[in-house]
Amino acid sequence: MATPTSIKLDDDLKGRVQHLADARRRSPHWLMREAIEQYVVREENREAFKQDALRAWEDYQATGLHATADDVEKWLNSWGTDHEELAPTCHE
Repeated sequence: MATPTSIKLDDDLKGRVQHLADARRRSPHWLMREAIEQYVVREENREAFKQDALRAWEDYQATGLHATADDVEKWLNSWGTDHEELAPTCHE
């Protein structure tokens, strides 16, 4: 069961939410809930990306293994062509 939560909006923002809710034929509650959910998903994805980058940096520091930007760019540019290349090999 959902726990009630309140949010205080200034009159201008409250009016904008109401106007958009009316235009979408939704309730202001639905609109705010949707906006919050999209924000949370976006921020969770951003945090996951950041954590992946930190793990990759730590792995690089520990092993020294990497692929050059030129190798990766060449590989990516081959995608969808008749001469698609294998992913570049990591090296020190």
